[in-house]
Amino acid sequence: MNQLNVRLEVMQTIGKFMGEWLTKYLKPIDENWQPSDLLPDANDPNFFDEIKEIQALAREMDYDLLAVLIGDTITEEALPTYESWLMSIEGVAQDQDNPWSKWIRAWTAEENRHGNLLNTYLYLSGRVNMREMETSTQHLINDGFDIQTGRDPYRNFIYTSFQELATNISHRRVASLVKQTGNKQLAKICGIIAADESRHANAYSHFVQRIFEIDASEMMLAFEDMMKKKIVMPAHFLRASGEAIGTLFSHFSDAAQRTMVYTTQDYINILKSLLVEWDIEHKVGLNDSAEKARDYLMALPNRLERIAERIRIPEKQFEFKWILG
Repeated sequence: MNQLNVRLEVMQTIGKFMGEWLTKYLKPIDENWQPSDLLPDANDPNFFDEIKEIQALAREMDYDLLAVLIGDTITEEALPTYESWLMSIEGVAQDQDNPWSKWIRAWTAEENRHGNLLNTYLYLSGRVNMREMETSTQHLINDGFDIQTGRDPYRNFIYTSFQELATNISHRRVASLVKQTGNKQLAKICGIIAADESRHANAYSHFVQRIFEIDASEMMLAFEDMMKKKIVMPAHFLRASGEAIGTLFSHFSDAAQRTMVYTTQDYINILKSLLVEWDIEHKVGLNDSAEKARDYLMALPNRLERIAERIRIPEKQFEFKWILG
């Protein structure tokens, strides 16, 4: 049996458990939070006072931290790209009864609230050039992305396991930093989004674990391949109006490093956590190529840490078109 057929069989086999996983990793829609639960109510007599408080706190917010929050929002709002990419995975079909398309639609529905909530909050903050932010969002969706997974479910689930952990860290750190300055509302917003990302990371990690149980050697080779290519962030093509594709991502990344929202060490720590979670060191029954891949993966964190020691982040802040004043 060729490898494509094996992958399709594996996807069909583990997809039989989707009903259980949808309940375990996603929340019932009618019981879930919605953006309006966390934002000022326009029908409330205190609405304008609440807006004034949001804007007062926004004026005090660290410049780099605000830039990271805006970049995170744009990343969340590029959701159509991520859904269409996942829908193209081998084993997924545009079929109402396909278990994997059910997962992707349900996952998308939960993720969709994140961008809506953050976008509205930033609009109310009065400190964001919304047109510039919206232009960056449209560019990011228009430009798409290339996460180097192709249509392979093994590589895609490695990517999503890693990426959901990264977004959890980013939102959780923003929540912690703004809470220190007294912005409890934004801290709650970012914290509740981070909790969603954590559940989603657990789901994708579980998918990988199940694949390892059935097709360990090919899953190990997929893991090695993704780490050799490096896990690129979904916003790696980020740009501002009038700029070339991808020109803004390095500035966004530098701001995240300066604020310690998401750092090179976080990337390494995520890798370490996945090596432990998937018990890579003790996998058995691997072929020779997969054994070599395991050796590469186990040695990779130390190698990356040596490289990280030489990285220097620019101290000077970049002037983002997104931020007024």
